[in-house]
Amino acid sequence: MTWQYAIGRNLARFCFNNLGRLEVTGREGVPPYGPLIVASNHLSFTDPPLLVASIRRPLHFMGKQELFANPVTRYFMKSFNVSSYNRSGVGLDTVKTLLEMLAEDKAVVIFPEGHRSELHSLQKGMLGVVYLAMKSQAPILPVGLTGTEKIRAWRMPVPLRRLKANIGQPFTLPMIEGRVSKAVMNSMLDMIMARIASLLPDSYRGVYADPTKSE
Repeated sequence: MTWQYAIGRNLARFCFNNLGRLEVTGREGVPPYGPLIVASNHLSFTDPPLLVASIRRPLHFMGKQELFANPVTRYFMKSFNVSSYNRSGVGLDTVKTLLEMLAEDKAVVIFPEGHRSELHSLQKGMLGVVYLAMKSQAPILPVGLTGTEKIRAWRMPVPLRRLKANIGQPFTLPMIEGRVSKAVMNSMLDMIMARIASLLPDSYRGVYADPTKSE
């Protein structure tokens, strides 16, 4: 862990706990070492620092290439464990980078929806998280975040809001020999997203809400 990351984490904890009302549940279930895929819903720019404040292990993120455009921002991104990716590419470099991190027993953060949800509820996940989990055999740690959609980026240091990080139990995908069909991969994706949805209030579950449950 870099000293910049340690300072940033302590600052995030101070802001969210003292200038906001952060509640973290399930923190004791986070594996203390070994490769880990942290899979979370994505509501706002506040989500990454909230995860950093909520999980004791150093976390590693992927950030769009534009954030590394100048030496100053590039320095800070790298200091806070953010690696760049090219949004115009096919994503192979991103997967390769994440697999290398997992091979080094690091904890990487994935937002399976692929982008922030404008509806503030779970949208259809993307298969990248399934491929990453199957290729690395790393456990997945589901996390449900609430409240961050109410905070604009400029208000992040002074949230003045109730925030919550609900951390679930880590799990692994079943091992399948041979070629895996897209239908099976989609089934595994639904399993991952259902785990995240189970950590969220009904209003945040979006397309993964239980259709049999009444309002």
